[in-house]
Amino acid sequence: AECTRSNNKTGRMSTVMAKLQGFDFWKNTLKEARFVVAPMVDQSELAWRLLSRRHGAQLCYTPMLHAQVFVRDANYRKENLYNEVCEEDRPLITQFCANDPEVFLQAALLAQDYCDAIDLNLGCPQMIAKRGHYGVFLQDEWELLEKMVRLANEKLSVPITCKIRVFKEVEKTVRYAQMLEKAGCQLLTVHGRTKDQKGAMTGIASWEHIKAVRKAVNIPVFANGNIQHLSDVERCIQETGVQGVMSAEGNLHNPALFEGCSPPVWEMAEEYLEVVKQYPPCTLSYVRAHLFKLWHHTLQIHQDLREELAKVKTLEGLADVSKQLRLRCQDAEEKKGGLPFPHWICQPYVRPPPKEPVANGNSQGSEVKKTVCQKRALEDSDGTADTLSKNKQKKRSRNPNKNFCPEQKPKYIKCDQCGNPKGNKCVFNLCRGCCKKKAYKEVADCPSHLQKHCLCTTLLYKHDLLPPSGPITVAAFDIVTMFTYLFMEVHFQPCCPYEVH
Repeated sequence: AECTRSNNKTGRMSTVMAKLQGFDFWKNTLKEARFVVAPMVDQSELAWRLLSRRHGAQLCYTPMLHAQVFVRDANYRKENLYNEVCEEDRPLITQFCANDPEVFLQAALLAQDYCDAIDLNLGCPQMIAKRGHYGVFLQDEWELLEKMVRLANEKLSVPITCKIRVFKEVEKTVRYAQMLEKAGCQLLTVHGRTKDQKGAMTGIASWEHIKAVRKAVNIPVFANGNIQHLSDVERCIQETGVQGVMSAEGNLHNPALFEGCSPPVWEMAEEYLEVVKQYPPCTLSYVRAHLFKLWHHTLQIHQDLREELAKVKTLEGLADVSKQLRLRCQDAEEKKGGLPFPHWICQPYVRPPPKEPVANGNSQGSEVKKTVCQKRALEDSDGTADTLSKNKQKKRSRNPNKNFCPEQKPKYIKCDQCGNPKGNKCVFNLCRGCCKKKAYKEVADCPSHLQKHCLCTTLLYKHDLLPPSGPITVAAFDIVTMFTYLFMEVHFQPCCPYEVH
């Protein structure tokens, strides 16, 4: 179907294709895509999408973009979408997180000319999504979601799609999907895990929920979860009846997953680095994160290369690490650690189950803390500019004489009452605040912390000239101080070595 519309910039009439819906959209625009790369924050950037497409992926999503930031920040739009336009990178769906219908619509209108559909993220379970009130934390606000999807479906020139997580109850999940379909959703991606299944508690995705949704709606459905090999893709389609399968973690550890092969890790790394050079700019942190994923198993064997990978600051340095990895792993090695392939072969990462808590605390938390300490060892033990983080480098430039090595930092004795560092010469082993309170309450003097107003007030307390508890104005205090000073000159010698002026 065709229609005509006027171009606001030129005033000319142009012929455009009418917006396709449902299965027509999947068949014609998405070319019946079955192998899909998931939207991944800081991970599904242009270079990685192109690498995945060259190895079997038929449809890709952008990383999740924040609708409100996308609307107000032109640089954010350029860096995350406008500068990543590439003919090879189609079909493409742009995903947004949002909780306001108007803001979501504005962002979608700004993005619709650069993609084939707009996706609403209703599946992110991370803490940042909870604080921002988006993603899966909107799944109970059906009235709001219906309004967001309906408005986008009415105003956009491209289809609106949604990515959701399931509820524990299959029936509620089905009603949820039907509500989105009725509001105007043209394609639904169902992640077969609940809101609480994340991190160490990820668990197994429920294909039963996905199958029930597929039977209940009349729009294309993509399945997400439990995809580690091409055989999993085929089995998922057969068991659930979905139109396509989306992969996230599996794709990060093996970009050739949809080809059904497992190449050496350095081959994927070198090809990815070539794509990054061909399609700049790409943030170095994104590239480094991808290499850590690709080399996850082999870096357990070659710990020195892991440290080198963490330190290098250029693409050339990353390429050198890849060459070293290739040279070390040229000779075939036997499988180790229960892996299905040798460690230098692309293969899925299976998250270990959470450990049982021990009597004196959570063992898992201590392991996480230990890992974090190991990751920061390079920065903490060596204060060179090559190993310090960007934040510490900035701090060092502002404070060149400051010591950033924790082992060499001075150790302070804590205050007996509050835990803050105590005064070095305080006779009561207290910090300044606690010492001041003690001097007022107990009529005691500390040569280290005593100031003019402390001494005068203490003397007033001694001679009942000022009630221990009660406000006093500045003017009244100055008058009383003057009389106290005269009284001291006549009758007393100060017990403090400091003179009163």
